[in-house]
Amino acid sequence: MPPARPASLKVRALQWLAQREHSRSELRDKLLRLLQRGSQPAQGVPGNAAGNLPDGHSGLDADAEAADPQAAQVEVDALLAWLEQHGHLSDTRFTESRVHARQSRYGNRRIHQELRQHGLALDEVAAEALTSSEFSRACAVWQRRYGAPAVDAAGRLRQMRFLAGRGFSLEVVQRVLKHGASAATESEAAASSG
Repeated sequence: MPPARPASLKVRALQWLAQREHSRSELRDKLLRLLQRGSQPAQGVPGNAAGNLPDGHSGLDADAEAADPQAAQVEVDALLAWLEQHGHLSDTRFTESRVHARQSRYGNRRIHQELRQHGLALDEVAAEALTSSEFSRACAVWQRRYGAPAVDAAGRLRQMRFLAGRGFSLEVVQRVLKHGASAATESEAAASSG
């Protein structure tokens, strides 16, 4: 029995995008690493015939692509353009999904840092909405983790480090610890009434 043909770059990219949203830069890096390794994209997955990519390349010649990194970059960029054109890849969708997934556990600094790592930034409206909800989100995180104010300075410091490590601003951390349980209760009441 002949070995199974590997999947094309296009098929591999679509598999990754089916699992979760990716930023353009993240997907580009993954595809380039795939080609640079010289390994086949996905063993055992039936491949497509030539013509998968807009310029007619199938992405099956990994050895040739690994030998010529510039050709690999051109092929990957063409594939990314095709994916964006057909709505499979969207930095806006990626940003929204990342913020939605992170906002219940992390502060603005952490969320902005993760987006910068992907070469993205929030628009002004989304950044303002995130900023306006940071205190209530910090209260909720604090409440889930501790639930009660610390009894000594070491405990307060531990709580401050925890919240700061989650990416909440120093001002918000201080407000949460200053108001303690009363702030958490107020934010929960405001969230349930709004």
